[in-house]
Amino acid sequence: MRRQPRSHADIPSFALYGEPGVAATDMLHVESLQSRSRLHQWEIDAHRHQSLYQVVWLRDGPGMVSLDGRHHSGSGPLVVVIPPRAVHGFGFAPESDGHVLTLSPRAMLEGDLGAAGDALRSLFAQPRLLPVPASDLLRIGSLFDNLSAEFSAPGSAGSPVPLWLARALVWRLAQLAAQHDHADGPAARSQQALYTRFLVLLEAHLAEHWPVSRYAQRLGLSSERLNRLVRAETGGHSALAVIHDRLVREACRRLVYVAAPISRLAFDLGFDDPAYFTRFFKRHTGQSPSDWRAASIAAGG
Repeated sequence: MRRQPRSHADIPSFALYGEPGVAATDMLHVESLQSRSRLHQWEIDAHRHQSLYQVVWLRDGPGMVSLDGRHHSGSGPLVVVIPPRAVHGFGFAPESDGHVLTLSPRAMLEGDLGAAGDALRSLFAQPRLLPVPASDLLRIGSLFDNLSAEFSAPGSAGSPVPLWLARALVWRLAQLAAQHDHADGPAARSQQALYTRFLVLLEAHLAEHWPVSRYAQRLGLSSERLNRLVRAETGGHSALAVIHDRLVREACRRLVYVAAPISRLAFDLGFDDPAYFTRFFKRHTGQSPSDWRAASIAAGG
């Protein structure tokens, strides 16, 4: 009999990455992409923000993005849109350049600004990567640069200018996202919606170890069509590869954040046999769970 998994709050939540505490309800913060990622050896581990919206502007240089179970790699210019509670992580390089904007809804919506509210809801309707075409590069880049300069200028506390610029930036990005969605067409949006439903099912039934055929059945698809859809959305990975990758990442998080024996973690992740869990984990990571945990702790988590 497979044991029922426990619920673990194993994905850390921050106001700003690495800084525990509750975000101010009127928070607006801008920083360079390098300033924080440099402190963490260019790796921002998976985390979430409970009540904050975030926009990451990769102007130039390489970047790897994990966004609610989907993995992307590329280079700027690129905008990453992160709604509240979306799980995300990054990998950058020393030459990567850009900015990170973090804000609360209250900061955006104070006052009678219907257009700002519409833009906020539209832009952050889903986590996404938003390519920036050459025709918009100067405009988007200038808004980020001006916002950063105003936010960090001496005596800027209490100035309304950063907020005005943040609203302008969100509005502009919402327009860009709408143009991008229109260019994709209804067929592409339908495929993205199906993939999102697959990911939602995966999160709900991860520890039950559903076969691909059961996910396909719940989505009203054949296994072959589900695999084609997943390969199209992930750049060639099969549905089973996505399932295993998610299971491995969950195991990695629990090994770091949950102080429990590895055998207990194996049962909680739906493995009847801890030895099989060890073989599965080592096959995907090259390390045993105990070695991986020890190395992660030695490296500072």
